[in-house]
Amino acid sequence: MTPVISALKKRFPTAEIDVLLYQETMPILSRNPQINKIWGLQRSLRGGKKLLHYVQLFSGLSSRKFDWVIHLSDQWNGAVLSRVLHHGEAVGIAYPRRLNGHWEKCFTRLTERAADNSMHAVEQNLLALKPLGIEVADQDKRCTMAIARQDREQVRVQLDALGVHDHYIVVHPAARWFFKCWEDDRFAEVIQTLANEGWTVILTGAPNEQEMQLVDSILSKVRSENVYSLAGKLSLNTLAALIEGARLFIGVDSAPMHMAAALQIDTVALFGPSKLNEWHPWMTRYIMLSNADFGEQVHPDSIDTSTHRRYLAEIPTQAVMEAVQSLLHPTDRAESSQKDASHHE
Repeated sequence: MTPVISALKKRFPTAEIDVLLYQETMPILSRNPQINKIWGLQRSLRGGKKLLHYVQLFSGLSSRKFDWVIHLSDQWNGAVLSRVLHHGEAVGIAYPRRLNGHWEKCFTRLTERAADNSMHAVEQNLLALKPLGIEVADQDKRCTMAIARQDREQVRVQLDALGVHDHYIVVHPAARWFFKCWEDDRFAEVIQTLANEGWTVILTGAPNEQEMQLVDSILSKVRSENVYSLAGKLSLNTLAALIEGARLFIGVDSAPMHMAAALQIDTVALFGPSKLNEWHPWMTRYIMLSNADFGEQVHPDSIDTSTHRRYLAEIPTQAVMEAVQSLLHPTDRAESSQKDASHHE
C-alpha cells in the first residue's frame, strides 16, 4: 500500500494521511514519514472487549473528519467504517463476491477488480486512485520501507555481539501459514553450502513457537561457525534494518520477503500455492522458484490455511542454489552466458 500513500502525498503534499491496519502489522509502517497516524484493529478480541475496542476505535477515527476514505481490502469492517467516516469520497474495490448491494452502499465510488491473479497487488491497490483522477507512473510504483536510526543501531549491536562485521545473507524460512514453508533439510543444505563457501548466514523468524521450532530444526542440521540465528530476537522494524544490510535475502512467500523487495535487496523467493502474479517480489532484482515449475501444484483457493502440510516439496535444492549463485555472482553468470553464446556461434 505504500505506493498509494506516496502517490497521494505527491499529488496533495499538505494532506494528512492516516492508515488503519491490523494491529500486529502496524510496526511495518510505523517509521513512514508520509503517514500522519496509524490506527490498529485488534482481531483477536471477543465479546465485550471487542465491542469496546470498536467503539473506541470509531470514536478516535470519527474525530479526524476524513475527507476521503480509501478501502483496499475485501473486509467488511473496513467497508462499514468507510461508509460512516468519510466527509467527501469513499472508494472501494468491486470485489465480485461482495457486489450484493450492501457493499456498494458503503462507498461513493468503486474501482475495478482485476481478474484473479492477473495483476500484482500493488497495481490493484493503485487502481483505487483512478476514480479520484490520480494516475501513477511506473517509476512511482515502488514500495518503500522506512527504517529509523535506532533500529539500525540496535541491529548493529546484535551483529557485533555475534561477531558479524562483514557481508551476510539473511534466510527467513518461515511464513505465517505453514503450507508456504520449504523442507527443513533443504534449507539446511543451502545454508551449509553457503557457509562452506565462506558466507555468513543469519536465520530469522518470528517469536512464536511454530517459527522458532522450524528455525531450530534447520539449525540442528547445519554444522558451521558462519551460521547464526536471530529468530525471536527482532521486531519487524529491526528485522527490516537487518535485511537492509544483507547481500541477499532467501525466503518463502511472507511479509519479510516483501520487506526485502521494498528495501531493494536481491531476493530468492520460494513459492508454493500462492497467486504468483499478485504476490511475487515487487520491483527488485529477484529469482522466484515455484513448486509448480517442478511438479503438480494445488490451487491456492483450495488450501486449508490451518494445515501443517507443506506444499513446496517439489522445489529441488540444486535449483535454489543456482538461483542464489546467479544473484551473488551476476557478473560471472553473464560472462559464462557470453562464452556459451560465443562457443555456440
